[in-house]
Amino acid sequence: MTLNLSDRQKNILRYIAGFVEERSYPPTIREIGKACAISSTSVVKYNLTKLENDELILRDAEVSRGLSLNWDKLDAVGFLEEMGKPLGRAANSTAERINQAGERVVNFFSVPVLGQIAAGEPIQVDPADRESADEWIDLNEALFRDRDKLFALRVQGDSMVDASVLDGDIVILRQQERAENGEMVAAWITGQEETTLKHFYLDGKNVHLRPANPAYKEMTFPASQVSVKGKVVSVIRQLE
Repeated sequence: MTLNLSDRQKNILRYIAGFVEERSYPPTIREIGKACAISSTSVVKYNLTKLENDELILRDAEVSRGLSLNWDKLDAVGFLEEMGKPLGRAANSTAERINQAGERVVNFFSVPVLGQIAAGEPIQVDPADRESADEWIDLNEALFRDRDKLFALRVQGDSMVDASVLDGDIVILRQQERAENGEMVAAWITGQEETTLKHFYLDGKNVHLRPANPAYKEMTFPASQVSVKGKVVSVIRQLE
């Protein structure tokens, strides 16, 4: 089976595949436009709609960054081979599929919500204490890798509003101990025994935890006093 895709649509597919491979979550429309030299978001949306109609991608409007590749269909039309992507790894990550009746099947998995994390002043949270969680949230399997390393925290405060993280949002984090400068992390502050949500910057022997709200001050600690507990990979907002 062969599909008549434009070069632009092929570039979009390649970019999404590479982005997901590197970051474990899909890009936004603006990120796709910037990477593929498309200045208009409406043009990006048009091409995504075409790819969705061809069943090469799957979209969920109710999920933040709710975009995924239909690896099985991409393999069937020969595009995986063109991209140099092995089917085995790609297919194993596909959770949204089309069944024999032509119906879309969506699989979900649950991650623990381990309490609140401060986007203002630090509060106590233990990201490793999964067993004590009394709240869980269901996520679409097609959007995430390393599912056994994921956990969620409910945001309290407004110090990350300029990064589109609002009071009451739920952030999904991948548990890890290292971060690159500029990444949004849950940082454990030894001595205060507290965790805060901030942008991470390592500067020599110090770590700067930078808010995304000019009303809040940057916090600086010795690097030995700060431990990264997780990196933010998605934000979920409940609209009322």
